[in-house]
Amino acid sequence: MKIYQLVNPYTGEAGEAHPAVSDEVVEQVVAAAASEYATGSHRDQVKERAAIVARVADLLAERAAEFGEIIVREMGKPLAQAVGEVEFSADIFRYFADNAEEFLADEKIDAGAGTAWIRKAPIGPIVGIMPWNFPIYQIARFAGPSMILGNPVIIKPAQQCPESSAALEKLIRDAGYPVGGYQNLFADSDQIAKMIDDPRIHGVSLTGSERAGGIVAAAAGASLKKSVLELGGSDPFILMSTDDIDATVEAAVAARIDNNGQACNGAKRFIVIDDLYEEFAEKFSAAMGAITVGDPMEEGTELGPLSSESAAKSLEEQVAEAVAAGATLRVGTGKRDGNKFAPAVLENISADNPAFITEFFGPVAHLHRVNSEEEAVELANATPFGLGSYVFTTDADQADRIADGIDAGMVYINEVGADAPELPFGGVKNSGTGRELGPHGVEEFMNRKLVKRP
Repeated sequence: MKIYQLVNPYTGEAGEAHPAVSDEVVEQVVAAAASEYATGSHRDQVKERAAIVARVADLLAERAAEFGEIIVREMGKPLAQAVGEVEFSADIFRYFADNAEEFLADEKIDAGAGTAWIRKAPIGPIVGIMPWNFPIYQIARFAGPSMILGNPVIIKPAQQCPESSAALEKLIRDAGYPVGGYQNLFADSDQIAKMIDDPRIHGVSLTGSERAGGIVAAAAGASLKKSVLELGGSDPFILMSTDDIDATVEAAVAARIDNNGQACNGAKRFIVIDDLYEEFAEKFSAAMGAITVGDPMEEGTELGPLSSESAAKSLEEQVAEAVAAGATLRVGTGKRDGNKFAPAVLENISADNPAFITEFFGPVAHLHRVNSEEEAVELANATPFGLGSYVFTTDADQADRIADGIDAGMVYINEVGADAPELPFGGVKNSGTGRELGPHGVEEFMNRKLVKRP
């Protein structure tokens, strides 16, 4: 039986074990969502839903410290980052609440004779399969637009994150959102598969691995359901020119170690023009080697443990495989200390090295030297992934050319950590399909209903 349980990755302390629910409970949850959709998703309730979602934002902001501590216990990121995640999540809920009426307003169409418009309506209950690396943010990103639109939401949290998901469900209840409109569910994989096939469920969103994405997409396709997938990433950080190498290095380090290096859109491959390579590599490696690894609850800790023993073992094996295939470690040992993993920097990674196209989910960076803009873009695209990317250059025209040439869902120029509620998030290729956040996030599970009259 699948067990949902917090196991603190730093202390090893285990929380309460929650077995997967029975099939009868799953049926009750799905039935409640279907009933809420049938009776509670009418157009004239947009203001009411938005007001409740705004209250969710207020409560989440008020309780950011409490939720932040839960997140640290579940997956190990430094406390300041965990609190920041909760505050950002509150901003997401507030953004969709504030813009609900605008996002859901009728869209008039010039139809020649007569009058026509698009009425923006919900499609019905949807399932969100959530990851462990951002336990609250990922839910906010998925649930916020669905809640204002009127799609009842069923959240299947990550196995190691039962406490944050349960606490968020209670908070949403406290804000006044209807029970059938938002439900947390400790389900197993077979139950989720049956839910996707259930005609009362009309869509599914997953944030997770390529393998999980393929399984969910196949199940959704077989049932003719809409799916949104946010999968892995091996995002390039391209440095072509800079007027402040120290600031660029600082940005690069932040882009690699944020969230303990366990962010799908974290910079992982650092592609540097030849005349800046040695200076960047030296300063970047020194900065990575100086990162403070320790107790995520302690002020001053820059990097907490990886999320679990299996995550730490997997990263250790990846580094060993890369070195065995010819890569060299410029800094770090590539060895874990329990679940702690000191930053490492790899270089001399050839195209036939498995590390060349593999996502490293932890504080391990790849260094690559290139001789031209064209070579940088080619190397950036030489991966199955296409989530985010970062371009640092003092030449605005070059920035535009590189942005146009990169196969990715997002390109950030001369900045990192710039995600915002109004900016669409998502990728291409093996990084998934669909978008979350911004006005596009509302449209993914929306019925754009044409209405026409003479």
